[in-house]
Amino acid sequence: MSIIWTLIVGLVVGAVAKLLMPGKDPGGFIVTILLGIAGAFIASYLGQAVGWYKPGQSAGFIMSVVGAIILLLLYRLIFKRKT
Repeated sequence: MSIIWTLIVGLVVGAVAKLLMPGKDPGGFIVTILLGIAGAFIASYLGQAVGWYKPGQSAGFIMSVVGAIILLLLYRLIFKRKT
């Protein structure tokens, strides 16, 4: 059940990360949502490894947004459009 919750939070987090970091993304809105899901998973596993969350517990909303923003920054650096 925690994986399903992480997916749902990730969808919302991706949208929030896109709103907090406006600008053109090379992949568009869908990629931003996928980065939000990945950010939620990374925040969950990183938080569990550090001891902030118990095993099986998903990350909080703010930590997921931070993870998604970091991934969005990395994505923009790697796949930035050449104009």
